[in-house]
Amino acid sequence: MAIFLNKDSRVIVQGMTGSEGMKHTQRMLRSGTQVVGGVNPRKAGTTVDFEDGVQVPVYGSVSEAMEETGANVSVLFVPPAFTKAAVVEAVDAGMPLAVVITEGVPVQDTAEFFAYAQAQGGTRIIGPNCPGLISPEQSNAGIIPADITGPGRIGLVSKSGTLTYQMMYELKDIGFTTAVGIGGDPIIGTTHIDCLQAFQDDPETDAIVMIGEIGGDAEERAADYIKDNVTKPVVGYVAGFTAPEGKTMGHAGAIVSGSSGTAEAKKEALEAAGVRVGKTPSETAELMKEIIAGLG
Repeated sequence: MAIFLNKDSRVIVQGMTGSEGMKHTQRMLRSGTQVVGGVNPRKAGTTVDFEDGVQVPVYGSVSEAMEETGANVSVLFVPPAFTKAAVVEAVDAGMPLAVVITEGVPVQDTAEFFAYAQAQGGTRIIGPNCPGLISPEQSNAGIIPADITGPGRIGLVSKSGTLTYQMMYELKDIGFTTAVGIGGDPIIGTTHIDCLQAFQDDPETDAIVMIGEIGGDAEERAADYIKDNVTKPVVGYVAGFTAPEGKTMGHAGAIVSGSSGTAEAKKEALEAAGVRVGKTPSETAELMKEIIAGLG
């Protein structure tokens, strides 16, 4: 089992013919993902050649691609100025999952396309500004390296791309059902809570790693959710324990006001919900290894 993405997922790439789209489509294909089409109105009817003689057709619209291929996942490598229109197109086509990799999407645009998706009620959005998600040896939608871990028993949800990769590598001996990078922008489509719920419901996920970061209150809300709804063991890590007070950090969501949003406040909220929190990514991985050993 896995959440949101599995071996049967049929993926299209909006923006496949651009340089980033081409590069990461090749990486997705290499890791076994069923990439069944690209979307570019100006190149509709052509095909793109990838390694090992793989040819991927290009369609004029998301709805045409879905009709022709049965696609149920779209990965978006679209410049920030056009991201909103591309997501709205995927929502209008009834695409079940849209993975928005693009960085630098205006927050207002994200707010508008996320509200639109919720109103239409059929499309889950992951991102923007995220690495995507991977169910190892099944499917890989986005830019996560496929060769740093294998399938296993842990579910991972993370705000940070690089920490997603580090945690996957540190726990590669156990492996993952699915790892989801939800992105660090102030507004994102899929939250910690959405992933916690899905992992709780997934029979093959035995334990969950949750990576947050300073700023906002997403981790505190996740802690409340865990307390009331999650029976599986959860370990956490909050990036930013060493962040200097009053300094703006890299992620747009990492805005700290007063004591709310600090790493310490998030750690306390999570520990109050029964989550074991590591001070470093490596310590967090060790906590998970202990938990898995205890589960047998």
